[in-house]
Amino acid sequence: MTGDFTRRGFLRAAALAAAPTLLPADPAVAAQELPDFPTDVALYRSAYRNWVGEITADGLWACAPDGPDQVPAVVNWAWRHGRRVRARGSSHGWSPLTITPGTESDAPVLLVDTAAHLTGLSLESPTSVRVGAGVTLEALLTYLEEHGLGITAAPAPGNLTLGGALAIDAHGTAVPARGEQRLPGHTYGSLSNLVLSLTAVVWDEASGGYVLRTYDRDEPDCAALLTHLGRALVTEVVLRVGANTNLRCVSRTDIPAGELFAAPGGDGRTLASFLDRAGRVEAIWFAFTEFPWLKVWSVSPDRPLTSRHVRTPYNYPFSDNVPTPVADLVGRMVSDGAWYLAPVLGNAQYDAAALGLVATLSADIWGPSKNTLLYLRPTTLRIATNGYGVLTSRDQVQRVVAEFTAFYRERLSAYAERGQFPVNGSVEIRVTGVDDPADVGLDGARTPLLSALGPRGDRPEWDTVLWLNILTLPGTPYAEAFLSQIERFLLRTFDGEYAMTRVEWSKGWAYTRDAAWSDGEVLGTVVPSTFGEDVWGVASGTLARLDPHGVFGNAFLDRLFR
Repeated sequence: MTGDFTRRGFLRAAALAAAPTLLPADPAVAAQELPDFPTDVALYRSAYRNWVGEITADGLWACAPDGPDQVPAVVNWAWRHGRRVRARGSSHGWSPLTITPGTESDAPVLLVDTAAHLTGLSLESPTSVRVGAGVTLEALLTYLEEHGLGITAAPAPGNLTLGGALAIDAHGTAVPARGEQRLPGHTYGSLSNLVLSLTAVVWDEASGGYVLRTYDRDEPDCAALLTHLGRALVTEVVLRVGANTNLRCVSRTDIPAGELFAAPGGDGRTLASFLDRAGRVEAIWFAFTEFPWLKVWSVSPDRPLTSRHVRTPYNYPFSDNVPTPVADLVGRMVSDGAWYLAPVLGNAQYDAAALGLVATLSADIWGPSKNTLLYLRPTTLRIATNGYGVLTSRDQVQRVVAEFTAFYRERLSAYAERGQFPVNGSVEIRVTGVDDPADVGLDGARTPLLSALGPRGDRPEWDTVLWLNILTLPGTPYAEAFLSQIERFLLRTFDGEYAMTRVEWSKGWAYTRDAAWSDGEVLGTVVPSTFGEDVWGVASGTLARLDPHGVFGNAFLDRLFR
């Protein structure tokens, strides 16, 4: 390989990016730059890196409160000193909800690290658990498993903090199979839909400062805090949970995309047919290949004879640790600008998956839910992604996926014919239910206002969300122009007749030809309209009232909620 992009260096960089760089604060400098900062709160300098390293900042002031009670003191200090507070968990995100591009080291920003100490875990009842915002999903699911409890679906990375996951309505992939009944304490919606109560730092007019306040799920203000996009700071939550289940996950790489994503009406092996059979699917379709990697989970109390019993998560080592051929190709593309190798990379990724499933005996695995739901480590390939959720009815899922994949395939081919290769990763497709507040079993429970999984009251038949992501290496030429065309297609095609497109908060969206999160019309008009102006107005107004001084915000959020 040329340059410094060796496989070892690539994996080392990924591992280092998984945790923030902390530099002890010089007491004299801290006293000068942060006068009167609470003396009992650990203070340091820290770099910020988002998941792909596209948004970075060096030398920001950061702190790690010992517990929830210290957080209001930090926030009140920041308010009085003209600083904005940004909660940081694992920084596993793409969009500028925490730090915006170009943030300088002397910016009036204070990072509050939740993962250091806001990590309490305890059972509140046989069917509920109290969780600190800094607890990782892996730690939470492990704790639940130890008590015979679990959740229906979860995002694939186990290093996400719960606070970050709830801020952006994180989800897995699950709808009920035909004939399947939802188990008590479970939901097919987002993690936010499991919240029974939450504790947040909010403005208190009577005391003239920010205080901790707990909101039950049936309180109106809670609805805006359940998915707050970083416009609030939640310290802990109580989640409704249910009995754990054993899941079987079968992987296939033998079904052509033309069959899996075919237009509805046929009797082939379509995505919808697997949904009917099992309810839990994920398709990973590498660029310029024909056979997606399809995962199908099914509830299976007892181990099937052909399944391997897995007792730990992360059972696809060929995905977690970048294979040498893939790393070598990525190195040539990034270091040498050999973007024309995208078809070769796509096929190398497919080969790695198809051969890896066989070599590691992971094509058919079974075990407690955590061990098949979590499968991505921080050492996986760091890649940029856009994200959209298409809200529709269950019987329209195959139509939506067929129309999307046909347009994607046509556009990718048209670019390639011009010698342009804007995508070198994969298309990822998942399917969930909507956020039904009745799932938590609390009378009067509110729907998360800003969750992309929120149901539309005027379209009760829209009970399903199809999640669409396109992944490509950061810096890939023509990527933004290509993704802008994809976004406009989604917004134009699924515009409310039989489906509607919403953005996936943590990913890339609002594309111009040059950048994500930049299209003024999408930011100012389209996004609010997909929730309804009344819902958007209530959420925006509530978050502003709970934080009238805008301590929890940044320039991007100011623009989004203006």
